[in-house]
Amino acid sequence: MRLLLDTHVLLALIERRSATLPAGIESLLQEPGNEHHLSVASLWEIAIKWRLGKLKLRPSLSALPELVRAVGIQMVAINERHAVAVVEPEPVTRDPFDRLLLAQCQIEGLRLVTFDRALLGHRLAFKV
Repeated sequence: MRLLLDTHVLLALIERRSATLPAGIESLLQEPGNEHHLSVASLWEIAIKWRLGKLKLRPSLSALPELVRAVGIQMVAINERHAVAVVEPEPVTRDPFDRLLLAQCQIEGLRLVTFDRALLGHRLAFKV
């Protein structure tokens, strides 16, 4: 299965808090054969929150892209199709990062791995 990790899932992994993830997500991430992807939008969101002082990071901000690649997570760039996609069904969230992640899932054939209540019921989100 091709999986897109939500920002909070990535943060739990890089900060070695995977035990705090719901059991369904932890087992999904450990299943052999699953492809793990991360949107550049998640790095952007992390950078914004870090610069605003709303997020502390153990690794440095500049080390994140290499750290992500080193653990075998593939990066998904943002392109024009993602930017203009109309996600079906319309998500309940108004968060532009969440909407972009869903658009990337829809276009790239990915399933979003999240425990964000605003996204859990969406057809593009993995059900845990």
